[in-house]
Amino acid sequence: MGKHGQYRALVGILALLSPGPAAAECRLALLLALDISASVDAREDGLQRGGLARALLAPAVQDAFLADPDRPVWLAVYEWSGRFAQAELLPWLEIASAEDLLLAAAAIAGSERSRDDQPTALGNALGHAATRFRAGPDCAARTLDVAGDGRNNDGFSPASAYRAFDFDGITVNGLAVAVGEAGVADYYRAEVIRGPGAFVIEAENFRDYERAMRAKLLRELQGPVIGWLAPGGRE
Repeated sequence: MGKHGQYRALVGILALLSPGPAAAECRLALLLALDISASVDAREDGLQRGGLARALLAPAVQDAFLADPDRPVWLAVYEWSGRFAQAELLPWLEIASAEDLLLAAAAIAGSERSRDDQPTALGNALGHAATRFRAGPDCAARTLDVAGDGRNNDGFSPASAYRAFDFDGITVNGLAVAVGEAGVADYYRAEVIRGPGAFVIEAENFRDYERAMRAKLLRELQGPVIGWLAPGGRE
């Protein structure tokens, strides 16, 4: 079985483990969104997928995922670009053991982008997330983590998405990659993040993606710490 066949088989297995209408008590449903718009080249996309996979397996991140065995975290991942270009990389998976994180990391590292020719439709990416949360577990907290390297330039705006879709109880954080387009982190702070304690982590480039993702996951899994946030809940 080739690489694509192995990836499809793994995603199929994980889909069987996805939650139904209700799941066991969980503390966080964490949904990650990866930017595959045309501004992200093949090398950068590889750094993004590999960086996320390695960040999930970092010892401190694993410890944070598994800190409360009675109230696990559920994780899902999708990629996004144009208005109608969102694709699931990891269905909702309960992270109850180190083996679960290995499965998740393998699915992400073994995946390949669905397309590379689309613009940046952030509003549509947010709308897709709202539907994924509706199909996911009913956890005490829900967090969307949107990574990207540019501003919205296709489809409806993030503000329109927040008006059109139900984001009640969902915190939206950002990972802004500062390559190609100036002020991406400021744009994410002003237009994308949402909810109490929402924040943006900035990566200098895609080589810095793993470090930024690791830091962001730790903040999301461990909860806010006094002094992290400026007035208004932003860094």
